[in-house]
Parts: sequence; C-alpha cells; structure tokens
Amino acid sequence: MMHQVFINISESLSEQAAVMYQAINFEQILVTALITMDQKLNQGLEFRYFLDSEDDWHKPKTLSLYITDAIEARELNLQARAKDYATNVLSYPTQLPAFLIQELPEIDLGELVFCHEVVLKEAEEQNKTFDAHMTHLVVHGILHLLGFDHEISDQDADAMESYEIEILAKLGINNPYLA
Repeated sequence: MMHQVFINISESLSEQAAVMYQAINFEQILVTALITMDQKLNQGLEFRYFLDSEDDWHKPKTLSLYITDAIEARELNLQARAKDYATNVLSYPTQLPAFLIQELPEIDLGELVFCHEVVLKEAEEQNKTFDAHMTHLVVHGILHLLGFDHEISDQDADAMESYEIEILAKLGINNPYLA
C-alpha cells in the first residue's frame, strides 16, 4: 500500500471551489515531504509525535484534509486554539501510542483543516498562485503533524521554515518567505 491522502470538502463550499483542489497532487506533496523528513530522521532528527515509533516508520502513511469555509474554520480555531478568527490551516495530529502503531498496517498522521477563503485571500495578498500557496500550507501542516511547532521558539521556527523551503524546492516551488 502506498501513502494516501483523503480529502473532504465542506458542502458549504461551491463546486467551483472544490474543483480548485482537484488540480493539486496532494499525494505527491505528502510523498515528497515524507521522503525529505525520512532522510532527516535517519540523520538523528526526532519527530515529537512519533518518538517511540521509529521501528514502524517504514509503514505507509495516511493524511486527511478537510476544506471548509470561514464560518466553520473560525469555530474550529476558537475550539482548538481559543482564537476567534478563521485561520489558514489547523493541524490535528493523531498522536497514537507506539504500541498501537505497532499493530496497525499504516500510520495515520492526522488531519489538516483548511479555510478556503483564507487560503485564497493569502495567495492573492502574497502574489502567489493558489496551488503554490496551498502546497506550502500542506507541507507546513504535515510538519505540524510530525510534531514541529514554530510557536515554541525561534530555533524551532527557523528549523521548520528550512524544512518547508527544502521540501517546496523539491516540488518546484520557490522559497515562500522571500516574497
């Protein structure tokens, strides 16, 4: 079995919005991010949410994406982070215990929730294509699901940013922080 990405799009979004996501190869983004981070894992880097699962890391990974509107994204951000606004991406890591991961045929990384309106607005404001910005946010979210957090320290933020830049370059996307 290969790595898989499951996509759910809120019924509140238009068909036109849903079509925008069909053009993005989410599986390729996941595979590229995992290959890059696997290399770092082999060099001694630790994934905060998978500290005791190195022996099982070879298993296929799954990732769930949910695309929603600003109303629901705001509610979710308020529940998850006590912040009363819609944000671009929220990450919900699975954080399964190692003994359970050992029993499963695949590793579920977790779920990423995207606010369609925020992603569109940010892409426009940053003079990026929708696809490039969405790809960046997916990579950013995957790193969160592995346990990286730019809000912990400047050092963590710098490391996470460098991983994003490296992965995006492999996907043919320029450094998003140089805009």
